Amino acid sequence: MPSIDLSCDMGEAFGNYTMPNDEALLDYISSASIACGFHAGDPAVMQNTVAAAIKKGVAIGAHPGLPDLQGFGRREMQISPKEAYQMVLYQIGALYAFVKAAGGRLNHVKAHGALYNMAGRDPALARAIVDAVHDFDPGLILFALAGSEMVVAAKKTGLAYASEVFADRTYQDDGSLTPRTRPDALITDEEQSLKQVLMMVNQQQVISSSKKTITLKADTLCLHGDGSHAVEFAKTIHKTLVDEGVAIKAPSRF
Repeated sequence: MPSIDLSCDMGEAFGNYTMPNDEALLDYISSASIACGFHAGDPAVMQNTVAAAIKKGVAIGAHPGLPDLQGFGRREMQISPKEAYQMVLYQIGALYAFVKAAGGRLNHVKAHGALYNMAGRDPALARAIVDAVHDFDPGLILFALAGSEMVVAAKKTGLAYASEVFADRTYQDDGSLTPRTRPDALITDEEQSLKQVLMMVNQQQVISSSKKTITLKADTLCLHGDGSHAVEFAKTIHKTLVDEGVAIKAPSRF
């Protein structure tokens, strides 16, 4: 039976405030990537989100980003590979503390936003992130954009990885995501998004913005949880995939 991981970036709030969709989304996903305080999140949110994920049996990952709260980690910064290594290692450790204290297990690491995109095309930054994950725990799984430099670095290092694809993002001819600064970066039509998901999962292909067919590997599918219809969309994707005979399960290192 074919399988896919359904993942969502979570815990991107502050203090006692909880992102309105997070709790409900946990019913339809198999992995949660939780913000670690640099681009979003704080100790209270990390603890609460970890507890909710454990309660729902959802695999937990660290979601480290650039130190840019105002820009939500989506603005590129000039950082060295050494700085990338340090900030990723620091953030993994922060989230791991809450996971361990709650009796859970950290399963994966996924870079956020601009850091994710920068490392996807820069071999030195990609290697720095991979080294940080590997040095913290070589048994962790790296979530990385399918076909990106982070996948290349993970292969060279021997780190397990899951090639990530996106339900609501458009693609360029080289397999990269369309920059968010462009008006066509996001897919807002549910039918179009669902069509893309089924193509990626069943055929391991996606149609780029210029209508080119691109081959990619789809191990984990990212669903963004901050849209007004995010929960309904996640429920629809989950049901559609199950009806298609696709198992929903998190990547496992065992």
